[in-house]
Amino acid sequence: MTEQRLQVESLKKDGGFSYPIVFEKDFSALAREIAGLNRKGRKICVVTDSNVAPLYLENVRQALEETGQTVTSYILPAGEKNKNLEQIQGIYEHLIQEQFDRKDLLAALGGGVVGDMTGFAAATYLRGVDFIQIPTTLLAQVDSSIGGKTGVDFKQYKNMVGAFHQPRLVYMNVSVLKSLPEKEFACGMAEILKHGYIRSREYSQWLDWHQQEISDRREDVCLEMIRRSCVIKKTVVENDPTEQGERAVLNMGHTIGHAVEKLKNFTMLHGECVSVGCAASAYLSLKKGFLTQQEYDYVKNQLRSFHLPVTVDGLCGEEILAATKSDKKMENGKIKFVLMDTLGHAVVDRSLSDEELSLAIGTILAKEETP
Repeated sequence: MTEQRLQVESLKKDGGFSYPIVFEKDFSALAREIAGLNRKGRKICVVTDSNVAPLYLENVRQALEETGQTVTSYILPAGEKNKNLEQIQGIYEHLIQEQFDRKDLLAALGGGVVGDMTGFAAATYLRGVDFIQIPTTLLAQVDSSIGGKTGVDFKQYKNMVGAFHQPRLVYMNVSVLKSLPEKEFACGMAEILKHGYIRSREYSQWLDWHQQEISDRREDVCLEMIRRSCVIKKTVVENDPTEQGERAVLNMGHTIGHAVEKLKNFTMLHGECVSVGCAASAYLSLKKGFLTQQEYDYVKNQLRSFHLPVTVDGLCGEEILAATKSDKKMENGKIKFVLMDTLGHAVVDRSLSDEELSLAIGTILAKEETP
């Protein structure tokens, strides 16, 4: 039976801090979990978006009202294009009008965009208020809801403005996955597969063994999958809460992925871009002698088997390479690129040349070259 709780240990300026990740099959335990935060008599603002609100806002509102607290809501327009400071101002205005103070609570109900924006608003409103994550996409459940990274896009630069602000609670309701479109579910699988590549070959094999049950969205298997991914992410985050070292391995596939995402004007979903970036990373790992040809082929075939792309069309290599140079993870003019030094373990490489990157980018362009 899947454990229903994980505890994430983190650090704050004033000492130790931890928060639970709770795994459930509905929202019925949400009131109990909120009551455990000792917020009696305080206000809660549920921040969600125009896609999620019709599906789950009323259920979550009813669950939260069982705590006896005042519950308000603020609905953002859905989509990455709305992940900006202008929309954050709307959250601030709502909180001011509803007289929220530092002891009140925000709740992020939605995918990664909602979680990032709510977390950033919580980090900056009155110099910091608490918030909880109630992720409704597979991608958010295994990635953005854990670890305390919050932020918004600035013009065309993804997540360029942000803050580290840990949630007080992450509440996973696996039943929400039933309403996800196939492409959105596949996007979450990109981050899940990445977790296997960076820290657990055994997990990659487990995903292969349970592929049909995952595709069928069997609740017990999906719950175990999400828990396993959360264990990997929480372990890396605990070791490096503010991304000074090891945590950078979680960015596997993201340097080239973010460049593609930006150049495609967000017409490709985030997970699709990460998948393409992972394919490029695997190629460079092959060329460095870290992966065998068989292992490189395994990564690409596994990504494809979960309905993810390993190539992109409509772009040229030169513009992808140039876009990687504006990545916020640049350090002293060098790209921090994540490679696998073996299948199931990743490291950060700062030595890649433009020529090597260009070769890798060439393999993900629509007419894929055989190395």
